[in-house]
Amino acid sequence: MSTTDQDNNPGGESPPGTPPAAASQNLVERFSLKAIVESCLVLEEGEASAKDIEIGMMMGAGILPGPFSRADEQGLDSVLEALERAHSEWGEGFEPPQILRRLVAQGRLGKSSGQGFFPYPNPDDGQSRETVALETRGGVGIVWLNRPPANPLSPQVIAELTELWSEIDGKLRAVVFASSNIFTFSAGADIKEFTKMSPDKEGKELVDSAHGFMRSMERSSTVTIASVNSLAFGGGCELAMACDFRLAAESASFGQPEINLGIIPGFGGTQRLARLVGEAKALELNLVGDPIGAYEALRLGLANAVVPDHELFDTALSWARKLAKQAPLAVQQIKQVSGAGDLDEGIEAEKQAFATVFGSEDAKEGIGAFLGKREPRFQGK
Repeated sequence: MSTTDQDNNPGGESPPGTPPAAASQNLVERFSLKAIVESCLVLEEGEASAKDIEIGMMMGAGILPGPFSRADEQGLDSVLEALERAHSEWGEGFEPPQILRRLVAQGRLGKSSGQGFFPYPNPDDGQSRETVALETRGGVGIVWLNRPPANPLSPQVIAELTELWSEIDGKLRAVVFASSNIFTFSAGADIKEFTKMSPDKEGKELVDSAHGFMRSMERSSTVTIASVNSLAFGGGCELAMACDFRLAAESASFGQPEINLGIIPGFGGTQRLARLVGEAKALELNLVGDPIGAYEALRLGLANAVVPDHELFDTALSWARKLAKQAPLAVQQIKQVSGAGDLDEGIEAEKQAFATVFGSEDAKEGIGAFLGKREPRFQGK
């Protein structure tokens, strides 16, 4: 569009005589580009996280997929080029945001590159299981929790994590545990699966398997990092606590809500939480069952760092690459000595207590109430 045309048509409206289809396409393009610009500006100003903006635009404005996911799918380099043209033709309202320029400069081009505003799995050949997947990037591993939207720790997930861990334990220097979706890191155990288990057999086997896997992580020369992008509740929080480090997105939250079902944490929550945040606070979190936000988790020592949502995965990879350069034997010994104490005894006590509580009438009532979406009535039986 010439300068004269711009002066005569400052709003960028389609000129008279434009075919309806072309005019419609022009409007859709303007709307889509303006949506990503405004979303980026809100993100840059710190008014909301990338996840909250994405969900807000989907739920509130009915934009599906959200602007960030849409841009990632299209390719951020392509979006940047379109905005530069729009800026030239339609004015300052379409100036490309700095965050978009930065992501493109970093090579974070969206889904095609494995990372844009959000990360995207690109599993190694033969490493895609039904619920988890393994990807290696630059010498570090990424274990993707890939059972959206909740990523529950079902028996199948525990089995697949255990199998995958046995393949990479000591072979990869550093591993990041991440979610393949923006809604949850892991919402905890699969309650429906729990209802099918007997406490003395299937329940005990699941707890033993989960503890064996998590203790193996803690004893390994492989450094583990939980990249907690959203909800980490129950077993999800316990998985994160079994990792050596927990990096949290600003919109992340942590919690042990098992008490609300009439049961107790079964994957180490009564033991590791106290070691991280202190006995008094751990008792509060386990007995009250309310979640805490990322910055509270950082203050208490549950999280090692909090970063903006769109920087979380990149930060986790940066930590992993740094830690992967450390001496494996020294890493292993530091981890084992730092964790010395009576954790195994504590876990054995927790396993026995979990089996006792899980077989109680209150547990049946709590789980039944949860599945039936009603208030539980506990009787101490």
